[in-house]
Amino acid sequence: MSISWVTVPTPLPSGPLRLAVTEQGVAAVSYHGDAIGGVPGRVGTPECADESRAGLVKARLAEYFDGQRTELGLPIDWRFTTGPHRTVLQTLTAQAGYGQTLTYGELGARSGVFEDFTDGGWTAARTVGKMMGANPLCLLVPCHRVVASDGIGGFGGGPRGLEIKRWLLTLEGVLPPTLDWNGPG
Repeated sequence: MSISWVTVPTPLPSGPLRLAVTEQGVAAVSYHGDAIGGVPGRVGTPECADESRAGLVKARLAEYFDGQRTELGLPIDWRFTTGPHRTVLQTLTAQAGYGQTLTYGELGARSGVFEDFTDGGWTAARTVGKMMGANPLCLLVPCHRVVASDGIGGFGGGPRGLEIKRWLLTLEGVLPPTLDWNGPG
């Protein structure tokens, strides 16, 4: 199955998103345009020539960023996830809708992956944090909705990553807009 890329302009602090698409759906997303989930970045990977597939991705994301869509409803190709990681990501997708958050520990407990741990959830929460950092389907599998028990938590990409997480949580109404908010409404 071949992979091609769709580039979508966004109002995010990171700029455009790059999405790897296949015949099955979106296989990977990058806020930073770099290689993700084992998928090569720009070099040697063609832009998506299927206008219906690329158009759907661009339209759904534009509606989301304009505040008009709460469910992206894009098909997902799970090929870059396996085992417990996939289970946790699928649990997140099913249980944290638009405008909702879960803590790392809650997600670990709900996934059922960490039932053998007896340390009060500490190891599960840390492991879930690492899994979120390795999420190849960010935004579609909304790792920005996973927060620490005592605050916003982390997000891949360092300080720019936290700006993205705050922006997305503000868009979804979890956080109040700041004076420099550049989102819809």
